[in-house]
Amino acid sequence: MNKTELVESIATDSGLSKADAQRALDATIGSVTKALKKGDTVSLVGFGTFSVKKRAARTGRNPATGETIQIKASKTPSFKAGKGFKDAIK
Repeated sequence: MNKTELVESIATDSGLSKADAQRALDATIGSVTKALKKGDTVSLVGFGTFSVKKRAARTGRNPATGETIQIKASKTPSFKAGKGFKDAIK
């Protein structure tokens, strides 16, 4: 399912127009992104938790040349599925 199909599904299930469903989805994604950027976590009970994980700097290897390289520390978004969500897809 891509974003367009998700918007259509939201519109059908909620009775909203496609334009309203698109705005609602965009607002939700934007709010989650803003919260994570501030360092907060977003917990949706029964669905899961969005958070930011920190990766330490490390040494890696260039697969093409075999040369050792330094990989910078970084932050990456993470999602941990909640019990209700896990149970729903079994």
